[in-house]
Amino acid sequence: MDKYYLKIGRATELKNWRERRLYRLFEILPGFLSWATIIACFIFSWFAPVAVAIFIIIFDIYWFFKTVYLSLHLRSGYKKMKNNLKVDWMEKLQKITNWRDIYHLVILPVYKEGIGIVEPTIEGLARSGYPLDKMIVVLAIEEKSGEGGRELARKITDEFGGKFFKFVTVIHPANIIGEIAGKGSNEAWAAKKVKEKIIDNLNISYENIIVSVFDADTVVSFGYFSCLAYHYLMHLNPTRASFQPIPLFVNNVWEAPALARVISFSSSFWHMMQQERPERQVTFSSHSMSFKALNDIGFWQTNVVSEDSRIFWQNYLYYDGNYEVVPLHFPVSMDTNAAPTFFKSMVNQYKQMRRWAWGVENLPYMLFGFWKNKEIGIGKKIYWILSQFEGFWSWSTNGLIIFLLGWLPLTLGGDKFKATVLSYNLPRITRIIMIFAMIGVVSSAYFSINLLPPRPKIYAKRNWVLMILQWFLLPLTIIIFGAFPAIEAQTRLMFGKYMGFWTTEKYREK
Repeated sequence: MDKYYLKIGRATELKNWRERRLYRLFEILPGFLSWATIIACFIFSWFAPVAVAIFIIIFDIYWFFKTVYLSLHLRSGYKKMKNNLKVDWMEKLQKITNWRDIYHLVILPVYKEGIGIVEPTIEGLARSGYPLDKMIVVLAIEEKSGEGGRELARKITDEFGGKFFKFVTVIHPANIIGEIAGKGSNEAWAAKKVKEKIIDNLNISYENIIVSVFDADTVVSFGYFSCLAYHYLMHLNPTRASFQPIPLFVNNVWEAPALARVISFSSSFWHMMQQERPERQVTFSSHSMSFKALNDIGFWQTNVVSEDSRIFWQNYLYYDGNYEVVPLHFPVSMDTNAAPTFFKSMVNQYKQMRRWAWGVENLPYMLFGFWKNKEIGIGKKIYWILSQFEGFWSWSTNGLIIFLLGWLPLTLGGDKFKATVLSYNLPRITRIIMIFAMIGVVSSAYFSINLLPPRPKIYAKRNWVLMILQWFLLPLTIIIFGAFPAIEAQTRLMFGKYMGFWTTEKYREK
């Protein structure tokens, strides 16, 4: 059966008008649900304030139990990560007879990142503890980066070119018709060139190659590739799985503003919690998978922004639902979103969250794929539809309901509602529930302190206190850098105003 739908990036690419209309309906649906929720809060606060007040209390209780539930996952995920960092993964790996057959192919897409960003990433690969004669490293440079990109490639090649089994630089041409300029098109071009020039020439089995695609700022911890190879070889069907580390945004965390730190730690904690719920997990940012699976689906899509999560759905649909994400409970460190000025940091932070929220483009892709693919069981389809829609709906609405819209019945309910006992008790009840829900903030503060890299000498010891107090900014970050960019992304998709790829600026103080 022709699975042409695996390469669809948006509704406008479909030639059949019925399919195009259906796909557009799917694109509208996420934003429609979010806006319907927000508008309904206003309307019913006016016409049925008692019902809305009861709903808000029930929702706050639900959010409290959800916070406790996720806090337990955070604690468990953190403990597993710390334990895995203590394991001698090479010793465990060497007990598997065919481990020497495994090659690691590492692709590093680079656009405007400087030597100060890329060099530590390559150094991390060289010091990872895995045999370097089993590593193929690809520096994927964008042609648009100009002479600066080529100069970076020359410097990196001079320093590291002889340390690995193969080290190659690939230049991704600009302005290829049908491509969205961004990470996905760059890494897809690089993978195809490496397949042509190295893998096929050396006749290396695709099943024996683990592909890791990393952002330019991703620094692996010692033992990462041994841990990855161990999980790959121990999996019953490793070519039907992606392997996901925990992204810790801590490389430059001391240099970032407090708001950016809270957002970065919150993102790290979310992915740490997701490792405890692998049945809901899709790939994100830096991840790994079999070259066979990558080749089977025709590599990353070049016409989407969120290629890191799309690659999971491509495989899931291609293999008729027989594909999964395996949590490694092992960290890789990445940059906190920082810039030379506070205002620029906040602008960049919002743009980055909007780009992540643009992962909502995978919902219509998933729905359309489920409609076309009759081999995937109905139970799997229902589960993924509910869990994915709940995730994006919560992202765009929960913060607003909890911290802003909860006061609407008191504002719009009229004098009749204000005279009720419920009106008097609503703010008190919600306040008490929110105080108990602060357990999540306390947990976040504790784990953030334990994940901090060593404090640079230029920062005073009192900065440790600020690392704790910063968590009182959490409600602000949930709304401004959570709900707002999510709503914008869903609204853009709803109206067909498709986003392009925005490259996060990398900044570290020298």
